Amino acid sequence: MKLLFDQNISHRIIAKISADFAEATHVREVGLRDATDRVIWEYAKEFDYTIVTKDDDFEKFHLVWGAPPKVVWLKIGNSQTDEIARILIQQKERIQHFITKELEIGLLEIYPLTIIL
Repeated sequence: MKLLFDQNISHRIIAKISADFAEATHVREVGLRDATDRVIWEYAKEFDYTIVTKDDDFEKFHLVWGAPPKVVWLKIGNSQTDEIARILIQQKERIQHFITKELEIGLLEIYPLTIIL
């Protein structure tokens, strides 16, 4: 799964999820550290990445232009990198299904998993 992490997620995420998401990279690793969201969108489209972001701008891009690229939108608030990694690993099968299957949808929203007692 080729994941491209947006600037709003720490580049440290890659080391924490590399065993589960071997083809994950961060925008700063591909020379897009200060790129606009539109440039990141075009890069992901050209190189067949799925964008992982906490930014709703990519949801808007998806609504206007559709997929590709696909977008995983983390609606998890101001979470620490360890928590983001935990959520991604927990959701690995769901993310993989979203990316690899010919689905009509190009946007996957992920929320934190909470248990209310």
